[in-house]
Amino acid sequence: METSNAIAVFQGKSIRRAWYNNEWWFSVFDIISVLTGSADPKQYIKKMRGRDPFLNANWGTFCTPLELLAPDGKKRETNCANTEGAFRIIQSVPSSKAEPLKLWLARVGYDRVKEIENPELAQKRMKELFRAKGYSSDWIEKRVRGIAIRDELTDEWGKRGLRTEKEYAILTAEISKATFGMGPSEYKKFKGLQKENLRDHMDDIELILTMLGEATTTRFTKERDSGGFPRLEKDAMDGGDVAGSTRKDIEQKLGSSVISSGNFLEKPEEQKRLEQKKKET
Repeated sequence: METSNAIAVFQGKSIRRAWYNNEWWFSVFDIISVLTGSADPKQYIKKMRGRDPFLNANWGTFCTPLELLAPDGKKRETNCANTEGAFRIIQSVPSSKAEPLKLWLARVGYDRVKEIENPELAQKRMKELFRAKGYSSDWIEKRVRGIAIRDELTDEWGKRGLRTEKEYAILTAEISKATFGMGPSEYKKFKGLQKENLRDHMDDIELILTMLGEATTTRFTKERDSGGFPRLEKDAMDGGDVAGSTRKDIEQKLGSSVISSGNFLEKPEEQKRLEQKKKET
């Protein structure tokens, strides 16, 4: 799961949400808090389930535990529901505030349908999220382009026999190891990351090299008409080698490594870019 966590605002109150399985999932705790004003939403949910046998019996169907940012700044698993599940939960809340929230959730669902029909709207939303997090326009353009290149590669893998998440992870790791000398898990540790998205903490050169490795892998796979895991793995290693050779050539001419241990946990990317420009001048 690659989550894009965000805060949605309903009538001035925050509802945490996570992007999962190509749709928004909303914190049930926050929904109940907004609807009822309860001082103890957990107890309210418990009593609500007791009043609604069907909801209680199917709670695992309506809710999925997803990691969300808690008020103390730590990520914790929180029961979340998609738009359909949230509607069903709201039906069990005898509150005059429910109808506006239903309309709001319907609007969220409608916006997502429009994004599927017009991918440019999804890109616009993505850019706005990155911009709100403090990324510069230059970085955002590279990151969004990288997502498109990654999607093209995974689509190609899917057409040619890859089925499980483990297979996708292995091939992704092969490209990363050939490009940077380390797999994604090791790379995240190198950057001091835990469950954050690695690519959201790459600088320009790292993003470009990642794109080169994945775009080249896609090209090899298409030109060779590869099929099945062994041949796709060979393409991934070769694509990563191309990007790795480029990295080494850059480093030889620079006299230093282009692999950065830095991340954007404490300082946004745009702020770091400005600080770097000041140093250069």
